[in-house]
Amino acid sequence: MNLKPYPEYKDSGVAWLGKVPRHWEMRKTKYLFKERVQKGFPNEPLLAATQTKGVVPKTHYENRTVIAQKDIHLLKLVKKGDFVISLRSFQGGIELAHYQGIISPAYTIMNPNKEISGGYFKHLAKSKLFIKLLTTCVTGIREGQNIDYEILKRNRLPIPTKEEQTVIARFLDYKTAQIARFIKAKRRMIELLKEQKQVIINDAVTGKIDVATGKPYPKYKDSGVKWLGQVPEGWEVRKIKYIKSNTHNSFVDGPFGSSLKSIHYVQNGDVYIVESGFITRGQFIWKDFKTITNEHFASIKRSECKGGDIIIAKIGAYYGMSGILPKLDKKAVVSGNSLKLTVNYTICSAEYIHNALLVAKNKSAFKFIVGETAQPALSLGGINRICLPLPSKKEQIEITNVIKNKSHIMDIAISRTEREIALIQEYRTRLISDVVTGKIDVRDIKIPDTTGIDDTLDESIEEPEGEEELETEEAEEWIRR
Repeated sequence: MNLKPYPEYKDSGVAWLGKVPRHWEMRKTKYLFKERVQKGFPNEPLLAATQTKGVVPKTHYENRTVIAQKDIHLLKLVKKGDFVISLRSFQGGIELAHYQGIISPAYTIMNPNKEISGGYFKHLAKSKLFIKLLTTCVTGIREGQNIDYEILKRNRLPIPTKEEQTVIARFLDYKTAQIARFIKAKRRMIELLKEQKQVIINDAVTGKIDVATGKPYPKYKDSGVKWLGQVPEGWEVRKIKYIKSNTHNSFVDGPFGSSLKSIHYVQNGDVYIVESGFITRGQFIWKDFKTITNEHFASIKRSECKGGDIIIAKIGAYYGMSGILPKLDKKAVVSGNSLKLTVNYTICSAEYIHNALLVAKNKSAFKFIVGETAQPALSLGGINRICLPLPSKKEQIEITNVIKNKSHIMDIAISRTEREIALIQEYRTRLISDVVTGKIDVRDIKIPDTTGIDDTLDESIEEPEGEEELETEEAEEWIRR
């Protein structure tokens, strides 16, 4: 596909845009769109403005969004083909409405006139340069910032001929769908590699495969543990309380930040605060110990952890997730949302126990301890009751080495694939901006017939978790005012 610039250009007179094709017009936004402010349609479906799927019914998100239960008559009507400026538009652009319904009165509804093609503006409104323009039109300092439509209306936009807008839209629809399919396939490959990696860990740790031979063990016995099933005849099954040197809850508590899936440690001053599942925002530092009582200091000392300790998340969605603390160059204590497990090194390999805990977590072993609850919390007593398979220490080390070697190969493949995804996403971003702003001429590009091909972008961009819920809460706050 031969992508080339237009024959002639002119200065657009707009700083964010630069030069545009000579035959393109520059029109103020207010002449291209009419603001729709229609209310009093309580029987229309509720809509959500999303950064990856446009404006769609809230029912597509089940319980992920907060549903407004009052003042429905104040919500604005959105018609299919309208564009919606949401509280996140300064980050991700303006969203196309794929359905008719009602949405928060905090949002601005833009109805395009006959001069502009919705297909063309759909891509322009999500382009990097246009989002840069939107950042100059924001008001407020909160995370959800309003786009001041009065400012945006005065800004000029590039407008090709209507026929050319249609060609540009068709080209970008084709290319973005092609890229979406590529990314979807790559992400599926990553999931398969992760699944394969988990199978290797599971089979090795539970004894389904003898890592020395690559075959099952000669004889098995019942482990007496539901999630574990049978284990090799020579293995033991022990509760954690019988394989640990010590396990401690923590004294260190504080406000928690965003959920994470792996171990982290944060340096605050002279001490590391070790966390699994969360990162604290608290300003807990070692020198503050001088101002507290000896009794409290002793409690903190019991929370001290060192390289080789296993840190286990005890609360939140990732409870039971664990990681091994690397060797540290400073003293460290484990934070209040985590548990510290130090294994008995005479009978255990910490890395093997860590892998066994990962298998136990994936097999839902921790659910037998915490039960079915909206806010699961793993207690010290609970973790001590978890049963793990235990071969000899020599075999534990052999199992760990095989897992390391095989996992390393797959980790390299996963990393390479993730890089390919990142590169194609960068290409897509640049391509959209270049085409909608006239840096590339696609008028003579032949586009194959894509009838029947799935061109959704659902799998090409990951949407921030809880985004719609945040937007709806802020919008309802506007209603209450």
